[in-house]
Amino acid sequence: MAPRVLVSDELSETAVQIFRDRGVEVDFQPKLGKDKDKLAEIIGNYDGLAIRSATKATEKLIAAATNLKVIGRAGIGVDNVDIPAASRRGIIVMNTPFGNSITTAEHAIALIFAVARQLPQADASTQAGKWEKSKFMGVEITGKTLGVIGAGNIGGIVCARAIGLKMHVIAYDPFLSKERAEEMGVTKVELDELLAQADFITLHVPMTDKTRGIISREALAKTKPGVRIINCARGGLVDEQALADAIKSGHVAGAGFDVFEVEPATESPLFGLPNVVCTPHLGASTTEAQENVALQVAEQMSDYLIKGAVSNAINMPSITAEEAPILKPFIKLADVLGAFVGQVTESAIKEIEILYDGATAGMNTRALTSAALAGLIRAQVSDVNMVSAPVMIKEKGIILSEVKRDKSGVFDGYIKLTVKTANQTRSVAGTVFSDGKPRFIQIKDINLDADVGNHMVYITNTDVPGMIGFIGMTLGDAGVNIANFQLGRNTAGSDAIALLYVDGAVSETVLDKLRANPAIRAAKPLVFNVD
Repeated sequence: MAPRVLVSDELSETAVQIFRDRGVEVDFQPKLGKDKDKLAEIIGNYDGLAIRSATKATEKLIAAATNLKVIGRAGIGVDNVDIPAASRRGIIVMNTPFGNSITTAEHAIALIFAVARQLPQADASTQAGKWEKSKFMGVEITGKTLGVIGAGNIGGIVCARAIGLKMHVIAYDPFLSKERAEEMGVTKVELDELLAQADFITLHVPMTDKTRGIISREALAKTKPGVRIINCARGGLVDEQALADAIKSGHVAGAGFDVFEVEPATESPLFGLPNVVCTPHLGASTTEAQENVALQVAEQMSDYLIKGAVSNAINMPSITAEEAPILKPFIKLADVLGAFVGQVTESAIKEIEILYDGATAGMNTRALTSAALAGLIRAQVSDVNMVSAPVMIKEKGIILSEVKRDKSGVFDGYIKLTVKTANQTRSVAGTVFSDGKPRFIQIKDINLDADVGNHMVYITNTDVPGMIGFIGMTLGDAGVNIANFQLGRNTAGSDAIALLYVDGAVSETVLDKLRANPAIRAAKPLVFNVD
């Protein structure tokens, strides 16, 4: 059955057609996003939800979305999506961060010009029949220092445009390397340096706990007298009241704002101040940008629903369409390793370590780790997936670490999962052979080579004579057919393990008969979905 997507906001017909061309059944109801009750009533029928800003994907709506797998936001902002709620339900949230990058960057440059030359005020005055030429004395931007806070995608475009306008560009971005800054032609500085040197400051960072109020009253006090401040990123990055006070005092010469702490912004401390230019969140409002983000969200959602490729997800590692088929068997392997440990571990997990050896170290390990965590938790929570598992691990306070290393053994690449509880350590390693199927290669540091079956029994015992016969007879007497088995030990008389492939589930009564043998320390049923 083809996946179904509901489009509840305005998207172009071209974008809607992309869904159809990719084999996705699409229900185009562009006015539905404003009817939250009707939306909640029908959302359970869809695998995907494509939205702009009108639709509010609240916790209540997400709770009703029993089949939803992906929410696609045509645009960069996902303020209208409850991402924690979606993550807990295992729903991928995608946006389109690059479709409106140029448009937003150009709007920031436009505001720099508008504030530098007081264009809106001069326009209003002239159209009112006045000729106040001397009133609107501006400043040139050539040779001025532009401080860019956040030199990522949009900020990087602003940097390039500003350099073309002969501005001196300095940038504050903790993730910007010195080498990348040199390539861009900008000077990397700390925030206090930027505040002290910049004639214009423009913000291009997301809203996080660290960036909220980054231009605070204290930060404004560190700025250069006569500075002009531009915000086309997110409301709340700048303390609007503090900025208004700085403008009234004359310390700040002007500001250009496209975003506000509360939107729609019907009032703000900045409104009505001289040389403040305000626009109603127009950063992405060009015909080109609106079409680009609509096409991108349709392509991204279709790729995920049809091919399993994940692009621009907020709460899930990206998986390209090219790497998806290569990664798929290793995602299954990671899930199996997690499922094994989850089913044999009874006490609360304190730490998780995932080792990627050889070829696996060069793969998309974030996706592999998510798969391993999903398998691990599934023993306790049946509906967990790669999206919700990392959230659950974090909420439980479990320490998670990844280790990557070059090839160290006979296998081109393998994954080893180790978990620690208050009183024990469990570990299992596996790889994928040329047939694409997962295999166990080590359990409890005991080497073996074992296929993975849908139903298995895992036994740990002291290596003593007669164990194989005892196990076979006990299961045989109970009518349990053993399709195959694998044994492992390090030295004679030490710990040994047995993996039995059986044709169906084994009852606790039969397992108790195995556990009655004094040499057997544990006998656990295992269930895997490997078909």
